[in-house]
Amino acid sequence: MGTETMRSAVTIEEVAAAAGVSRSTVSRVVNGSTAVSPEALESVQRAIAELNYVPNRAARSLASHKTHAVALIVPEDTTRFFGDPFFAAIVSGINSRLSRSDYVLNLFIASDDPGDKTTSYVRSGAVDGAIVVSHHTSDTFIDRIASVVPVVYGGRPARERERDYYVDVDNVRGAYDATVYLIENGRRRIATITGPRNMPAGVDRVQGYRDALAAWSLDEVAVEDGNFTADGGADAMRRILASGAAPDAVFVASDLMARGALTVLAQEGLRVPEDVAIVGFDDSPVATSVTPQLTTVRQPSFQQGERMASVLIDLLAGRHPRHVTILETELVVRESV
Repeated sequence: MGTETMRSAVTIEEVAAAAGVSRSTVSRVVNGSTAVSPEALESVQRAIAELNYVPNRAARSLASHKTHAVALIVPEDTTRFFGDPFFAAIVSGINSRLSRSDYVLNLFIASDDPGDKTTSYVRSGAVDGAIVVSHHTSDTFIDRIASVVPVVYGGRPARERERDYYVDVDNVRGAYDATVYLIENGRRRIATITGPRNMPAGVDRVQGYRDALAAWSLDEVAVEDGNFTADGGADAMRRILASGAAPDAVFVASDLMARGALTVLAQEGLRVPEDVAIVGFDDSPVATSVTPQLTTVRQPSFQQGERMASVLIDLLAGRHPRHVTILETELVVRESV
């Protein structure tokens, strides 16, 4: 053993002294609080870097009875989670916000199983709160989680209650704008490929489509569920064509489903947009990777993830954020109309 002894861990008091601020100010910076002046924040961050200060998470957890961990719960199978760019953007936004706090993220790709490990883990006290994304009406296990920790939903909950907190995009307006754009470009026989009807996003986007048709006194041509997947979108497009509906346009409630629909239209010798115009929803990387590139509704998925994490952090800090936050969508015009 060498003669040199290891220096003891740097304390929060030493950081405060080096930064010329109080211990509580250092604590606020470490815990991601915004109640710190820019000057104090810079001084504390510089002192932390110079002293190589590492917060003692375990000690703080014991003292505060908090884990400083939050769960992201996605009630989907792994194929959909890893195959849909929407989830990558949401997780990136959540992680961006949590990286500026003292919280770490635990990811659970969960199923509705009364004895599932996700429910047991959360109810055991292993996390302080949860974010739920892609919620279905059948996901009853979420209620058991919400009974023990604060929950913030990504999207309107399947069974909305006054006490719920959620961050959503304006799905109805986005779908309405997409359908009106098709109408204004001379399309009159407009079908739609929807998401699952047991998901609020699927329901709301159908509503926006129907509202637009009603405003222009047009009839529905065909409504088919594509399950928010590329294969589902392809199958839905085949059903629409087989029905004899002969649409001149299709509003598709996700870019992934639109990719599947485009494949089928090409196989059938139908040109886009000359024969059938297509508008998607998401403005994910899929929109610019297909031919023709998709006109689509942009939803701010990264910002939605950030906002959800911020709402949960506020709840865990004892603050009172808004129960409902709705983010605007934007129509992005490309080549498919």
